[in-house]
Order: sequence, then structure tokens, then C-alpha cells
Amino acid sequence: MLGANELMNSRVTGSEQALAALSCEVIRDRRRPKVLIGGLGMGFTLRETLAELGDDAEIIVAELVPAIIEWARGPMAEVFGTCLTDPRVSIRETDVAHLIEAGRDTYDAILLDVDNGPDGLTRKANDGLYSDAGLRAAGKALTPGGVLAVWSSGPDRDFSRRLNRSGFFVREVKVRANSRRRSGARHVIWLATKADAVPDRGSRPGPGPGYVSQKNEPTS
Repeated sequence: MLGANELMNSRVTGSEQALAALSCEVIRDRRRPKVLIGGLGMGFTLRETLAELGDDAEIIVAELVPAIIEWARGPMAEVFGTCLTDPRVSIRETDVAHLIEAGRDTYDAILLDVDNGPDGLTRKANDGLYSDAGLRAAGKALTPGGVLAVWSSGPDRDFSRRLNRSGFFVREVKVRANSRRRSGARHVIWLATKADAVPDRGSRPGPGPGYVSQKNEPTS
């Protein structure tokens, strides 16, 4: 909790899992895919990524808050299961922005579940991830055809425009927070693919750069 705001729980996990499942669809056929996850949370995105990718994957999780890592290895160990000891996983106690800024054609996918989405709630500095400069840095850190996936508690037209300006082809997907019951709030996931992944204009998903599709899709 942050005051009266619930930041996470272990009951409603559909959109966190969808963040991983939708991203892994894009990179599933790659050899030795490298994935960066921003935000450990309760591990639902991490576990879904592990389930979606093969044994040759490398998954780096950046978590800024030491207490969350301590909880994951201590009182919340039952929730996390064996995912933190999986040989494909490394946990970094750092700001995911630092890893993004240091990357050059490094990651096949960057998954951001940081704060409340592009409209920050817990930490003002998180806004930099979703700024024009932050998105350009993410584009540089991605391999050709890589995907930047961003979770949000709700829609944000300004963020979609920033993705467009930063040279991404964008698909905006609305998913249920509770995938089992098909109920609860609808969250938003942006799937932004580097524009250099598109070999010719005829294969683009829509007219011109920055195509945005608003769709309702089931979670995994």
C-alpha cells in the first residue's frame, strides 16, 4: 500500500502475466533471448516470462526497492516459488533506467511495470522512463525488432504519442486485471516495436510510423 492506494496484491494478476505473454510472442523464435524486466513486484511477470521462454533465455530483473527483494526471499517466498533461483534469472538492485541507458542493442524485450504506468504515482523520477528521452534510450537498448512493453493502470494518449515520436510501431492492448473471471478493471499494455524491424512500407501494420491499435485481447 501507498497510503490508501493498493500497489500490488497476489489475487489479481492477469495483466501482469499478460505483459510477459504478449511480449514473448514477439521474441519467441529468437535464439538466446535477453529480457529486461523493470520492477519485481510479486513476481508474476517474471514467472510468466520463464514459462514462455526456453532454457536458453536470459532474464534480468531490476528492482529499486531493497525491501521488495528481501520480502521475495523471505516472508513472500511461497508466492515467488523457485523463480528467483532459476539459472536464467538475475536480480539487480538498481534503477532499471540505469540498465536501459547503458544498453546498446542489448535486449530483445524490455518489460516495464514501474509505478502506476506512465502517470507516476510513487516516485517522480519514474516519469523519466516514459519521457521522450527515456523512450529514445529504450529504443537504443533494444535489438533490431525488439519490443518495449509497458504496463499501465489506464490509458494515456500522451504516452501513445510519445511512443510514436520515438520511432516505435505501437499496439495498445486492453486486458482484464482478473483473467480467470474476465472481470475487474481493464489495464493497458503498450507493445512498442522498433521501427527498424519493419523491412518495407507494405508490411507495416498501419499507415505511417506510430500505428496504434486499441484492442481488447484475452490474457494468457
